[in-house]
Amino acid sequence: MGPGGSTVIAVRAFRRFTVRVPLPAELAALGPLSQNLRWAWHAPTQELFATVDPDLWARTGDPLRVLADVDPARLAHLAADERFCARVEQIHDELRQYLAAGQWFDGFAQTHPVPAGIAYFSMEFGVSEVLPIYSGGLGILAGDHLKAASDLGLPLIGVGLFYRSGYFRQGLDRDGWQVERYPVNDPADLPMTLLTEDGAPVLVEISMPEGRTLTAQIWVVEVGRIPLLLLDSDIAANTDDALRGVTDRLYGGDQEHRILQEILLGIGGMRALREYVRITGRPEPTVFHMNEGHAGFLGTERIRELVAGGLDFDTAEAVVRASNIFTTHTPVPAGIDRFPTELVTRYLDADESGISRLLPGLPAATVVELGDEADPAVFNMAHMGFRLGQRSNGVSRLHGEVSREMFADLWPGFDAADVPIGAVTNGVHGPTWVAQRWRDFASSDEDSAPEAYAALPDETIWSTHERLRADLVDEVRRRAHASGRDRGFTEAELAWTADLFDPKVLTIGFARRAATYKRLTLMLRDPDRMRRILTDPDRPVQLVIAGKAHPADNGGKSLIQQMVRFTEDPALRDRIVFLPDYDISMARHIYAGCDVWLNNPVRPMEACGTSGMKSALNGGLNLSILDGWWDEMADGENGWAIPSAEGVADENRRDDLEAEALYTLLEETVIPLFYDRDHRGVPTRWVEMMRHTLTRLGPKVLASRMVRDYTTELYCPAAAAFEAACADDHSGARDLAAYRRALETSWGSVLIAGVEDESLDGELRVAAHVGLGGLDPETVRVQLVLGRVDDEGEIVEPAITDMSPTERDASGRTVFAVTVTPPASGHLGYTVRVLPRHDQLSHDAELGLVRYPVAG
Repeated sequence: MGPGGSTVIAVRAFRRFTVRVPLPAELAALGPLSQNLRWAWHAPTQELFATVDPDLWARTGDPLRVLADVDPARLAHLAADERFCARVEQIHDELRQYLAAGQWFDGFAQTHPVPAGIAYFSMEFGVSEVLPIYSGGLGILAGDHLKAASDLGLPLIGVGLFYRSGYFRQGLDRDGWQVERYPVNDPADLPMTLLTEDGAPVLVEISMPEGRTLTAQIWVVEVGRIPLLLLDSDIAANTDDALRGVTDRLYGGDQEHRILQEILLGIGGMRALREYVRITGRPEPTVFHMNEGHAGFLGTERIRELVAGGLDFDTAEAVVRASNIFTTHTPVPAGIDRFPTELVTRYLDADESGISRLLPGLPAATVVELGDEADPAVFNMAHMGFRLGQRSNGVSRLHGEVSREMFADLWPGFDAADVPIGAVTNGVHGPTWVAQRWRDFASSDEDSAPEAYAALPDETIWSTHERLRADLVDEVRRRAHASGRDRGFTEAELAWTADLFDPKVLTIGFARRAATYKRLTLMLRDPDRMRRILTDPDRPVQLVIAGKAHPADNGGKSLIQQMVRFTEDPALRDRIVFLPDYDISMARHIYAGCDVWLNNPVRPMEACGTSGMKSALNGGLNLSILDGWWDEMADGENGWAIPSAEGVADENRRDDLEAEALYTLLEETVIPLFYDRDHRGVPTRWVEMMRHTLTRLGPKVLASRMVRDYTTELYCPAAAAFEAACADDHSGARDLAAYRRALETSWGSVLIAGVEDESLDGELRVAAHVGLGGLDPETVRVQLVLGRVDDEGEIVEPAITDMSPTERDASGRTVFAVTVTPPASGHLGYTVRVLPRHDQLSHDAELGLVRYPVAG
């Protein structure tokens, strides 16, 4: 009852807002420390905010929330604490030094030509759980890329979208079915600031059909040294609800909503980047990295800029291609964004002369051609990414091979091995994912960690991991209880969660998206056998499982429900649990505390699969199908490879075989090894594998290694190509554009009319008579392809040698010849091929043009 006996009615607030108590002058530095997300991987800053209010920090893990909700009296008390104030200033000084000090990139730039700036575009960024604009692996990878780039000192700028409702928060109903909630992200509560000029928000505008305009403001998030620009359409300038809602949810809505998001990311993102650079004076990026096809429209916007500056389309395209990098993350065609051509055409909005209103100055039909695929009714975003990116890559070696096969049609006439798609294997950010207990053994320099781990006694490695497993058990109990309460169960019904899991039992983790190919329920293929494994009285096993299904993926939701129902068996529930709402904060506990990381996708459908890397950084042993990163890094000492039935066409039979292999590995190898203890209670062979994982595998899976690889293999070559294309008033790009036009006219007449060979004293001389269709001999590359041949006549592991023009034959054709020593004995074969040749091309196959001898 209220005053005077009146009834108190619960009233929902119409609008929420935050009132922040001004910080005492002595604590003013807490403001910038809370705003720069370096705190997300800097333990001393986290400890500082935990001291401000331990309970608030434990509940939120968010410096801004701590400062917003802390009792003003507590702040006054801390302001009078000289030791605390000195600690605040010390950590603030460390941040300033971090932002100013030279890093790896500065030293690298002393001996290598480097880009002045790099722009990194991604649909999602998983930097911290307090900024929920990510869904899964792609976003976490992008966040780790920014963090590692910051630590290494790269001049990189991230570009993405700010989603007012982010990705969904996952719950379960009483029946175990996934339930989605979309809490609103209030910018006032998040570590970001609005980009302004003269006190007014900076806006970008994009022309829409029917005379409408899509307008977005720009938020800036400081990720260490890296600014992350996030475009936000939820502003009053967008009076059209559809346009205002473009950035409402990540991966929400229909195809029309999705293409609007990708137009805003690519075109709006480029315009936001230009505004940010203009206002801040940062160097203009010379390299542009598209993290998946979502950002493909940035290439068209860059062409528009150059055409507006006076270049023709072909020359502008050459400049853009030279400096664009495209990373594909999908190993299956179904994972590619593909839009109806009619939809793309509508948004390009051509005028009477065919020029796009969306991209003024560009012919709409020419832009549509960039997304061509076999189906003329479909616009393929990945195809546009490849066509507008001179350099491209998959995210593991195996994924590179899969991508070369999958996209081979873009380079007709070339074997998959010749397709110019490389690979940079993903990595994960050590300071984010390595548990503090492990980090305490090494200095702040992650490169020194392997040496420190190598020197640790077996007992120390094991006791450290046991403490982390116990921490995970506490977290599992807390989250299982909270999930049960959310599902409507009573305290009495949830009493069992107080004893859920055992800190001494072999603990296996499985956490990832509930996509069908990841096979969440493969472990339940034989449920009785799984029960026996979990409940063995002498050598029990416990499983912690987490993951979200896309809101529209009822198949994935069904898998989750099947798993939840299995975990609720009273005979099993203290040994297996499904934890809803998998995010960064939950992930850190699972990666650190699990003994084994399980991964059983359908090979080769896992592009990389970085979750196992994060476990490995904490000494976890991987138990996985040889797919993604594990295919190249499994060495028999850092875990176990589940045999794959890849060649079995029947999916059910394949799943049966691989589940059997999984059970057998667990029963005969993994579980016995874990429980085989010496007189100290230490599983010495297990610890030996942990040490090997920490010291040998750990350095290979770091995001710092990944970003260095991107820098040396892609960023620097792209920057050099951009400089060459732009030099002397874009003469390089103009020359390449003219050359491509000449190829369009002449390539159809290029042919190899005849080939002659002669063996002399163990050497082979080959001469090819080539009709060049009017091209100069210096503008083509003629090659001898020589090697062993298999039973089908295919050349295996060929040696390729350039041939030189020698003379013209009686028919006026140019004769190219070379003399070589055969690389091997046995059954050999050769062929000759002709390729385009130009200094501005990065790869022989880049233009997808090749000629072989005419069959006779």
